[in-house]
Amino acid sequence: MNTINETINNNATPYLDVAVVGAGFGGIGLGIKLKQAGVDNFRIFEQASDVGGVWRDNIYPGAACDVPSHLYSFSFEPNPEWKNMFGGQEEIYAYLQGCTKKYGLDKRIQYETTICAAEFDEVAGLWTLTDSSGKNYLARTCVMAVGALNVPSKPAFKGMDDFSGKIMHTAEWDPRCDLIGKNVAVIGTGASAIQVVPNIQPRVKKLTLFQRTPPWVLPKLNRKIAAPETALYKNIPFLQSLYRKTQYALFESFYPLFLWNTPASKVLDTAGRACINAQIKNPELRKKVTPGYRLGCKRVLLASNYYPTLTKENVEVVANGVKEINASGIVDSDGVQHDLDAIVLATGFKVPTAGAPFPITGKGGRLLSQDWKQLSEGYKGIAVSGYPNLLFIMGPNTGPGNTSVIFFIEAQLNYITKYIATLNKKSLRYMDLQSKVQTAFNKKIQKKMENTAWTSGCQSWYLTDDGKNSTLWPSFSADYYLQTLSFDERNYTRFTLMDEGVESLEFA
Repeated sequence: MNTINETINNNATPYLDVAVVGAGFGGIGLGIKLKQAGVDNFRIFEQASDVGGVWRDNIYPGAACDVPSHLYSFSFEPNPEWKNMFGGQEEIYAYLQGCTKKYGLDKRIQYETTICAAEFDEVAGLWTLTDSSGKNYLARTCVMAVGALNVPSKPAFKGMDDFSGKIMHTAEWDPRCDLIGKNVAVIGTGASAIQVVPNIQPRVKKLTLFQRTPPWVLPKLNRKIAAPETALYKNIPFLQSLYRKTQYALFESFYPLFLWNTPASKVLDTAGRACINAQIKNPELRKKVTPGYRLGCKRVLLASNYYPTLTKENVEVVANGVKEINASGIVDSDGVQHDLDAIVLATGFKVPTAGAPFPITGKGGRLLSQDWKQLSEGYKGIAVSGYPNLLFIMGPNTGPGNTSVIFFIEAQLNYITKYIATLNKKSLRYMDLQSKVQTAFNKKIQKKMENTAWTSGCQSWYLTDDGKNSTLWPSFSADYYLQTLSFDERNYTRFTLMDEGVESLEFA
């Protein structure tokens, strides 16, 4: 039986203390934290040629964040020079590039490397990662920071290949495609659609929006950040920190609005309807774009120019779906032909239900894709029973419904660094989350979820077929922060480094 050292010494495969998959906010943030903790032997694997994740890839017109810039950035790496209240794609992308350069992470990132598989070796206590070229890497701890919005979801409409014009997904936007004076269709009414529609509408001859389900869209109070305000933040960092905390408190206060059948939730519904009524006067159009579900059941979108754009003379909203595509355009489900020059797919992303876009094999040959086939479950969205030393950033039930995802990421980074420190301090080969701990945690999560708008009856990518939510956090984000503040090793079965084998130390 090989010890961990023998496995490393007898193998030409590169060995890492920590392997991180993905160089978006999660991967970059963890890289910074690992360096600060004195962990030197780590590598971040990135399939693209640069960092940034969704903020590198989504370059469609109007791409921006719906969380204020000062809150959508690391608290340990504030940026006093945000240009807008809500950052655009270029600004956020530049921020991540700046973090990478400042902390020297380029030396730790292996670009243009696509990880295709991860498998755990119980004897060695190591993960083997395999890339698309067939090369293997050994890692004591493996962290998945792959994100959920990186594989475009493209509907397979009949006749798509017959269309004579341009078809492109918002996440694969072609900046060379000239839409000026063209007849353009946008399919979808999610987060990317409400941004791209107002931005291309003034340029096109006609814009036809194909809507399956109307979204709730609330005003986005964006503004340019004035030079004097920027100067204050640069010269008095405390003011920027205070402003960030104020923004956090404001967004945190929105959580009660998402509780089911409460006076607060009814206020949110009323506000949403008032927004539609104030901006759309045409009764027929208003009826088309008014959702038939509670505000909050699906993702609440922010835009101040979406509803006004739908009232423009060159915009048509088609609410009866797409039947097929032919050489000259789209046939809707009523059989009406819409002649087009270009089609934009604003149809979102395939959310990974297996933890990563590749197979992950844990103890005893178990596959995470099978374990999560019915419902994705973990512990605090970070650890999963049966997959020792495999950790997730933004795993199950850690999506924010009312605040910044960066707050959750930072909480997870702190927990993960404590996990790694425990391995080193206690000379542990690996730790495996106890299944009873995971089960108890998820029972509480689903019970709490029952009282929220997110399970109030609509069809949503948040939900499984049987109505369970494995995506969002069902409470205040401060509650999550407190739960990740400390690391309790008693929740894990621990395996020590023993020359003669593996010793299990389990605590109730």
